[in-house]
Amino acid sequence: MEDNEKRFEQDIESFLISPAGGWQRQTFKASHYDASKGLDLATLVGYIKTTQPKMWQRYEKMVGTNPESSFYKRFEQEVSQHGILHVLRNGIKDRGVKFKVVQFKPSSTLNLETLKNYEANITTVTRQFAYSPYNHNTLDMVLSVNGIPLVALELKNQFKGQSVENAKRQFMFDRDQNEALFQFNRRILVYFAVDLHEAWMTTKLAGKKTYFLPFNQGSNGAGNVGGKGNPENPNGYSTAYLWERVLQKDALLDIVQRFMNLEIKHEKDSKGKAIEKKTLIFPRYHQLDVVTKLVSDTKSKGSGQHYLIQHSAGSGKSNSIAWLAYHLQKIHDKNNQPLFNSVIIVTDRTVLDRQLQDTITSFDATTGLVETIGDNKSSKDLLNAINDGKQIIITTLQKFPVIYQDVESTKGKKFAVIVDEAHSSQTGNASKKLKAALSDREEALKEWEEFDEIEAGKARDEEDQLNETLLGQGRHENISFYAFTATPKDKTLEMFGQRAEEGHFEPFHVYSMRQAIEEGFILDVLQNYMTYHTAYKIAKLVPDDPELPKSKARRAIVRYAELHPYNLAQKTEIMVETFRERTQHAIGGKGKAMVVTSSRLAAVRYMNEFKRYITEKGYTDINALVAFSGEIVDGGETFTESKMNILPDGSLVKENQLKEIFHTSDYNVLIVAEKYQTGFDEPLLHTMFIDKKLRGVKAVQTLSRLNRTTAQKTDTFVLDFKNTAEEIKVAFQQFYEVSTLDEAIDPNILYDAKEKIRKYNLYNDADIKKIIDVFQVSTNKQDDTMLGKLSSSFRPIIERYNDMEESMQYEFRTLLRGFRDKYNYISQLVRLFDRELLEESIFINYLITLLPKDSEYSVDISDKVKMDYYKLTKDFEDEISLVKDQSQEYMYQQQKGINPTVKPPEERDTLTEILDRINAQFPDIFTEDDRVVLDMVVKQVVQNPSGRQKSMAKENDFAMFKQSLFPKEFEDMVINLAQVSNNTFTKMFSNQGVYDFIREISAQEAYKKWRSDEGVTRK
Repeated sequence: MEDNEKRFEQDIESFLISPAGGWQRQTFKASHYDASKGLDLATLVGYIKTTQPKMWQRYEKMVGTNPESSFYKRFEQEVSQHGILHVLRNGIKDRGVKFKVVQFKPSSTLNLETLKNYEANITTVTRQFAYSPYNHNTLDMVLSVNGIPLVALELKNQFKGQSVENAKRQFMFDRDQNEALFQFNRRILVYFAVDLHEAWMTTKLAGKKTYFLPFNQGSNGAGNVGGKGNPENPNGYSTAYLWERVLQKDALLDIVQRFMNLEIKHEKDSKGKAIEKKTLIFPRYHQLDVVTKLVSDTKSKGSGQHYLIQHSAGSGKSNSIAWLAYHLQKIHDKNNQPLFNSVIIVTDRTVLDRQLQDTITSFDATTGLVETIGDNKSSKDLLNAINDGKQIIITTLQKFPVIYQDVESTKGKKFAVIVDEAHSSQTGNASKKLKAALSDREEALKEWEEFDEIEAGKARDEEDQLNETLLGQGRHENISFYAFTATPKDKTLEMFGQRAEEGHFEPFHVYSMRQAIEEGFILDVLQNYMTYHTAYKIAKLVPDDPELPKSKARRAIVRYAELHPYNLAQKTEIMVETFRERTQHAIGGKGKAMVVTSSRLAAVRYMNEFKRYITEKGYTDINALVAFSGEIVDGGETFTESKMNILPDGSLVKENQLKEIFHTSDYNVLIVAEKYQTGFDEPLLHTMFIDKKLRGVKAVQTLSRLNRTTAQKTDTFVLDFKNTAEEIKVAFQQFYEVSTLDEAIDPNILYDAKEKIRKYNLYNDADIKKIIDVFQVSTNKQDDTMLGKLSSSFRPIIERYNDMEESMQYEFRTLLRGFRDKYNYISQLVRLFDRELLEESIFINYLITLLPKDSEYSVDISDKVKMDYYKLTKDFEDEISLVKDQSQEYMYQQQKGINPTVKPPEERDTLTEILDRINAQFPDIFTEDDRVVLDMVVKQVVQNPSGRQKSMAKENDFAMFKQSLFPKEFEDMVINLAQVSNNTFTKMFSNQGVYDFIREISAQEAYKKWRSDEGVTRK
């Protein structure tokens, strides 16, 4: 065997020029390629003369002599202004004459002239393409369409001691991007570096800055779980998929027409100057594969199918959705009619809205092709878009409950619904209303008639809201779902997944977290993980020993410890110093950090503590912003996000400005409480400090804020105060490769739960009928008395409920909620046509809202305890390694039934016993160095001021009081305390940071108390 590149070239060429490949062989000598022009003008003009003869004759008359030269001049003007991709799709216009430089394949076969022109395309493959007039350099292979070079390949052979890396370097350093052929978006659209095992690609040559992306299937083949690389090919080269499935003539022209996209982003540089960034997007292999397979399966099976696509962060999901939407909209049935009346994309991301619209309209400039129903539009706009048959609609799920009853007849209409970030909300009420709005009522009625003609006949004759609800349940043959998510839950898998022969549910297509990490599209956020363990002892402060509810008291004490100023101060010091030591030097000095807090109050206090510590240290290289919703009152002061985020000029940061301002070099720490933990893309985010318990999907989504790549970003770092390494590993493992569900849920659990609920004897069929009668009347006409009627009807049931023991009430409530949730879920999976069960569901939904809530009261322990000891210990610093084995897929176990949860009675215990149990978590680990003197000092210093000290506070502002008057007073009082208990204060006097912190807190409390007659405000 001839083991050189020539043989590799020859084998690729042999397929491409075969009937299956669709290309023609062309030697370079036989071409009329002009290196100065970067194309074969004679071939291009020849194609136009053949396919558009009348246009060319008119053009010749208009321009006179040398029309080819005039044509080329105008061609170059259009390419220079809009790029070659635009010209390929839209053609050029000169003096009112429009030319197509390539004909793409039409969606239907009705237009024979278009099909004829498509077949007339001159598609050539040229080996050893001598592109330059200045040297003898050649490209191994070039694919041209009508004389325009569009694809370049450099081929390397491991038998010759070379690999794809040599091909990359050749493109980077041996090809001058200033030559006509290599200029960005002027001629060649994509460059492939290929060897026997791997393929990589780029759309822009930029010397050493050229960025190549892997174009491989994955170690187990595209769409399957695995890592980077390609599987072995028993029938040939491991990279044969490139020329057999991507460079094949029809496939490549489809990619140029319906996949490639010129993405234009307007960003700001580090100095705030606006810059325009253009990127030619060529689909990565898994993106091309998933769209191709989804379209093929849809064509084969028609509408009514459900598909789950488990694609990791970094998969390019936004583009995959745009490409899928456009391809679905172009599918035609056997009668050459569009398969779907509308393609509806459901998303809550406004960024995705804009990107989808820009991407799709770049393929097709048809006015009104994409209708976006964003925040600035109402549900009525969505209703009009559906009724008007808009081809592609982008909206939110929340708009459907408002309009679902008003959608015009959907008889004979079909819809494709693409769901962005599919999760358990897809099993809720809004999702039910989406299906009700789009479902074909006639189709459901025919199914009903197959086993119950009498009831179906009633439903056909009567306008009954309950019947309409039943008809909207289950799956519908006129609605196809395409659900994308990186973290599928069990319900998501059953709702949208494919059922395997073994009975379990699995995704239709997988691009795993593992593959995304190994291919370098996202970073491994578990590579550098550090955990701290917080230990403390809480002492009783009051002489008596009150009895308190154990669980509520425990939560209150833990919260007291978590929000204790000493705890916040110690953690803040670690975070700030870690940031300055580690984070700010990352990403070329642009690294940023996020602090994830457990509550809005914690976020407020952390923000204040960060400001205090940074000011005290005199640091000018760290600035924090805070993000939380609503208002928080702390110490009598009201805090909001905007009021706490103050720019140097004194202006407040508006909520919609925060992301942009955080991206600038002025700010590098963002403190959050339930905001920006999902859907927040900041590539400069390098470090995350976590002070909140995270589980399952929430842990993965939160930590994944770090995984975005950018120039000079090589790693990430996590410092976790609340979760163990093992807990985080468990959370990530289930989504690292692929998630599956063991078996389908049994709808009969609803009937079992109904029987369990009825055994409490709180209501009967007559009670349900009374409520349903009110419901029916109220839904058929506007009824202002509905609420009163319902309340009166439920009153006897509520009274019987109140007579039950508290533990039975709890069991009953859990059964009701279990029934409600499972009915909402199962009714979307299966069309039961069970009116009695639907009535029970409606009744239970009302009953849940009307049942008295638990008597909740908070336990105030702030004046009863103090933190005596505190210790913060680093206990893990390493990589958290996940299992890389297809057999280790995570499988959810289906719930077998709906059972009441037995709540143990709320026991009461003495404060001493409660504290003993809490403190027992940390036995014998403290030394005197860990004693917390903060509470003791603050209270002793502040509680008994002299008249002179009160005057100091009342007659001066806080700055003067804190900086000039208070320090000496504080020192004298602490010295007096130390004389009583010298050992206790050793740490305070030996650590200037601790001393300054306690003095700061004492000054704040003293100033507030000494200016008024109120007691100490901080306990």
